[in-house]
Order: sequence, then C-alpha cells, then structure tokens
Amino acid sequence: VLSLELNKDRDVERIHGSSINTLDIEPVEGRYMLSGGSDGVIVLYDLENLSRKPSYTCKALFSVGRSHPDVHKFSVETVQWYPHDTGMFTSSSFDKTLKIWDTNTLQPADVFHFEGTVYSHHMSPVATKHCLIAVGTKSPKVQLCDLKSGSSSHILTGHRQEVLAVSWSPRHEYVLATGSADGRVKLWDVRRASGCLSTLDQYNGEKSKSSSEAANTAHNGRVNGLCYTSDGLHLLTIGTDDRMRLWNSSTGENTLVNYGKVCNESRKGLKFAISCGCNPEFAFVPYGSTIAVYTVFTGELITMLRGHYSAVNCCVFQPHYQELYSGSKDCNILAWIPAPREPVPDDISEKSLPQQHVNPAYEDAWSSSDDEG
Repeated sequence: VLSLELNKDRDVERIHGSSINTLDIEPVEGRYMLSGGSDGVIVLYDLENLSRKPSYTCKALFSVGRSHPDVHKFSVETVQWYPHDTGMFTSSSFDKTLKIWDTNTLQPADVFHFEGTVYSHHMSPVATKHCLIAVGTKSPKVQLCDLKSGSSSHILTGHRQEVLAVSWSPRHEYVLATGSADGRVKLWDVRRASGCLSTLDQYNGEKSKSSSEAANTAHNGRVNGLCYTSDGLHLLTIGTDDRMRLWNSSTGENTLVNYGKVCNESRKGLKFAISCGCNPEFAFVPYGSTIAVYTVFTGELITMLRGHYSAVNCCVFQPHYQELYSGSKDCNILAWIPAPREPVPDDISEKSLPQQHVNPAYEDAWSSSDDEG
C-alpha cells in the first residue's frame, strides 16, 4: 500500500460519459468490478489480465446503458455486489429506486421504490440469518428492504434529516451504522424494537449540559461517509466539517485520532475505503482531485495519489493484490498498483547497500541482539 502508484500499464476501459459515483469489487474472487455513473449507466468490468501481456486494458463485459429498458433515470449513487456470489448485484439512484439485478440476464429481479432520492444502500457482508438491505434516503427514516419477502416494511426512526451513508458491521450481522445530514451517527441493532443502540458523541459526553444543542453529534456538519475497519472493531466517519473521526464501535467512544483537515465539499455521500489485510490499516479518502492515504490509527497523512483531472467521488480497495481503484468526475476509473521493488542482486549483502529511506509506517522498532553485543 505504501508504494501505490498510478499504473501506466493498466487501463480501465472508458465507457462512462459522465461522472463516476460508485465502484464495487465482488468479494468472492476479487475479479469483477461494477461502476455507476451520474447518467444512470452501470458498467461491469473484468479486472483480470486475460491477454497475459504486461500492458492491458480491463475490459467492460457489459453495461446497463441509456438505451436499456430498465436503466436508472437519474444518477446511480451506489452499486454493490451480492456478498455471496456474482449472480446478483444491486444499484440505487436519485430516481428513488433500488434495483436488484440478475447478472446473467441483466434484468431487474426486483425494484424497491422510495418517496425520496436514494443516497446510499448496503447489504451485510456477513449476514447468514437475514437478507436486509439498508437504504439511506431523503427521509430521516432508515429503510430496511427484505430480499426474501420483497417488502420494505422495516423502518428505523431517530435521525432528523436525510440519511447520506449506511454501513453494516462486518462483525455483527444485525448491527448497522448510519450517518445523516443532522450531524449524527447512529448504531442500530435491527432486532430491537427501539432499534438504536447508541448515538456517537464527538465529545464523549464531556460537553457542558448548558449547550445541549450540540450534544450527541458526531460531526459539526453533514455526515456523508462511513466505513468500518475490516475487523469491525472501529468505525471511520467523515463530515462536511472537514473532519474525519475514528470510533470504537463497541463502546461508541471517539478515539480522538487527529487526521487534520480533511476537505470534504460533497453535498451527497462520499465513498471512501479502508485497506484490508494490511498492518497498519490505511484509509483512502477522496480529497478534491486526489486521494489522501492516512494510517487509520495514528492519523498520519502518508501520501496524496494524483492522477485524476477532476473531483474523485469514490474508491475501492482490492485486498487480494492490495490494489486501489478510483472513480472521478473526469469519467475515468484509475488503477493504483503497488510499485514493484527493485530486486537486490544475490552477491550484494543487504548491509552494504545504502540505507533506503523507509516509510515510517514500515519501520521496525525492534532491535536485533547482534547490534547490541
């Protein structure tokens, strides 16, 4: 991750004629990627290098284009693969619908209709006992759509304004996090009648009682992005107060990690990603036309990935190869691949090489006993 750079040998076929808002890579093989654009178009790519040549283009296998009878009428804000196989994927849009697609026929198997714009939806990556899709819309009520029954009867009430981001815990299948324009982040257990487990408080309960107005807000602005760490123990949130916060997801405590100013002017959901299978963990956050890479637990800004010509809207991490893909207003999807390290010839021992500058996140704090004797 520390050596990620724009891959000059890999292109992603350019199909979208408008801003790319959302990307998702299927978790089974990590081979197929979906993208959704602000013209309603959805594209499916094969990331595998079938040509076996060093330079190649990730081909679009097919797309739900403007001429498709079931294409979304307005901007697609979220696409997600069904977590357990690639036979199905989901998309939601400003056209107030959530569609469940059969990958093989490219026909919607089901369509859910809402009263307002849909900003975000999410299926649990770990659920075995339920098939609920959480949906954040212009309404302050969080909707839960049941894939089994095809109904969206279940509603979670508690937010005061539109819900911009929703994310299921990767650890507990009934726990859901939601972020709203009211500045609040709520954790829910969808089995409970009241639903809400806790409302995250940036001050950890230490704000004076006199100013009750700001009590129990996670951000002093709209909360438009949420992402759990891969173990589900922490939740990262981002808001239009230009702040990112890391929370202990079981206690609800603000860990007070300082990431500095994280510029965020998005009026809708911001899709950022956290690495998986790395130690330490990294967050990849769209930051204007760049992607800022932070270490999650220290808040250090490691690097800015530059390559897009316009605002970056979304990024997705591919854990098998530690790659990153990003989508932007410039209609491009870029692939960021770890740079290959120069091999050290066998006849030169490591010690005689000039010490390369080691990124602090790599540095080994242990000393070997040889150095001390």
